[in-house]
Amino acid sequence: MDIIDIQHHTLTLAQCDIPTPAAHQVLIKVAAAGVNYPDIMQRKGLYPPPVGASPILGLEIAGIVVDVGESVTHLTVGERVCALVTGGGYAQYCLASACLCLPIPQNLTFIQAAALPETCFTVWSNLFDRAQLVAGETVLIHGGSGGIGTTAIQMAKAFGANVFVTAGTDEKCQRCLELGASVAVNYNENDFSQVVLDVTQNRGVDVILDIIGAAYFAQNSRLLAFDGRLVHIALQQGLKTELNLLPVMLKRLTITGSTLRARDDLFKARIAEKLYQYVWPMLEEGTIIPIIHAVLPLKEAYRAHDLIENRAHIGKIVLEIA
Repeated sequence: MDIIDIQHHTLTLAQCDIPTPAAHQVLIKVAAAGVNYPDIMQRKGLYPPPVGASPILGLEIAGIVVDVGESVTHLTVGERVCALVTGGGYAQYCLASACLCLPIPQNLTFIQAAALPETCFTVWSNLFDRAQLVAGETVLIHGGSGGIGTTAIQMAKAFGANVFVTAGTDEKCQRCLELGASVAVNYNENDFSQVVLDVTQNRGVDVILDIIGAAYFAQNSRLLAFDGRLVHIALQQGLKTELNLLPVMLKRLTITGSTLRARDDLFKARIAEKLYQYVWPMLEEGTIIPIIHAVLPLKEAYRAHDLIENRAHIGKIVLEIA
């Protein structure tokens, strides 16, 4: 089968054998695969796959089940599914844990479905499970125009939160507003922390979903309201920062973060159950829609990485697998 291989941090088309599913797995003939920032980090040698995971890039796929492991009872050959995987997505065939496969909503294509797993699992786990965001609260989403951001805006809005975002251009800010954000700040033109404080009359926000890391830590601490929660899900601009504990104590702040890839199937399966119960009906109704910036053939995966690294996208980049 065709796969994308990494040679000296460069993506190349290669061949390997079609894998065989273990008892708890299914084999999926991949129609499309989502592209994510962790893929770029892995290509650069900065984010190795977990032990036992495929070294092939790709954390989310959509396609058709073509083989099932002996312990799998709820999926059959021929079903259309999307799946969260620990690797292997940039390929014609990919193994997935059966418990991490979700049916593709009837109104969505394979391309659209491939944009769902990584973003939906990440947003649910961090905004709703970890940060406990509830209706009526205000959330600030950094990088609102990316794959995670465009999903987080829609999910938070759908569950009754007031959504603020930061983005790097006026065009991106406008798209975030169209998706449901009430405030969008161009961080290249304005001091986002001052804008947020002005809009909230110095109260701040209840939750911040952060992909930036150290560079925004001081501003994030300043922006959190009493009992506010800061959730780190990426570290695009720094790993280390100085921490002033006084606002943490005075405002009773919670500072947390997570990565999803290395968590076990049981943890991720609980998220899958919640997504199927609460989010999948919204996808069926069109309340939430996957935002696709570009679709590229598998052999042009390098172009997909360039788009993400240059921050030239709004929404997701998807690879179509011939």
